[in-house]
Amino acid sequence: MSKLFVDEIVHQSSQGSGTITLGASGETVALASGASQTMAVNTPAFYAHLSSNQTIGTASYTKVQFDTELFDTDNAYDNSTNYRFTVPSGEAGKYFIHGQIMMTSSTDFDKINVAIYVNGSLVSFARTSNFNQNSQSVSNIRSLSVGDYVEIYIYHQQGSNQNIEGSNEACHFYMSKLID
Repeated sequence: MSKLFVDEIVHQSSQGSGTITLGASGETVALASGASQTMAVNTPAFYAHLSSNQTIGTASYTKVQFDTELFDTDNAYDNSTNYRFTVPSGEAGKYFIHGQIMMTSSTDFDKINVAIYVNGSLVSFARTSNFNQNSQSVSNIRSLSVGDYVEIYIYHQQGSNQNIEGSNEACHFYMSKLID
């Protein structure tokens, strides 16, 4: 067995572009004990949910206050004041965004919209209408820049204030950066 001692491996173009292949098809590349590797990961990422019911007014979009984090890899989600995710420095890219809402009432709702807002503007929503269904979710993939912020809003027109469910993680908000 031969050993190769180097300080740096660079593609022959020396432009920092091109493909460098280690091993051949079917081979395994192993790291020595104590060696580490840097792999692409889906971070930043977070998952938050409501800890108690939230009252939602009728016929206007209301921000959902997801106040309990299960995880937040980069401390980019504010779960106490603004209830939003802000893209951290150096983390611009494509993100998967998901929000789910459940009403506490089993009433037939004329309309429930769950919406994704970016920088204060509605960019995507999902609607349940004229169904005996009291939950709705919305998902989207967006290209986000450093400093962009994302929030989840809900809209209903049931005629009076309604509550959204604050137990069992029925209402939750999740995001993660996608590997480019």
